[in-house]
Amino acid sequence: MGCLFAIFAGAFPRLATLFIWLARPSYFNAAFGGSWLLPVIGIIFLPFSTLMYVLLWSSAGLVGWDWFWLIIAVVLDISHYVGTFYGGRDRIPGYSTRTTV
Repeated sequence: MGCLFAIFAGAFPRLATLFIWLARPSYFNAAFGGSWLLPVIGIIFLPFSTLMYVLLWSSAGLVGWDWFWLIIAVVLDISHYVGTFYGGRDRIPGYSTRTTV
């Protein structure tokens, strides 16, 4: 059950962003100026930040506390990559976490 939750948690921002892009393309046109390259790169590398950016931009642009929520989204995306790299550091050949005395 835990693995299923992890799969859904990891896939949710990407799927939600794709569903919003298909359902409301005007949100993406307004947020990214009609470009398709930036949203695709955002879905691949920073999915939660892209989702938050589009949802926050659709109301009235980024003003006031919207920047705070966008920064929180970026921190969450980056912390995912940092946690993945930190958790897999023992798999790198030649990298040892053991201290020698």
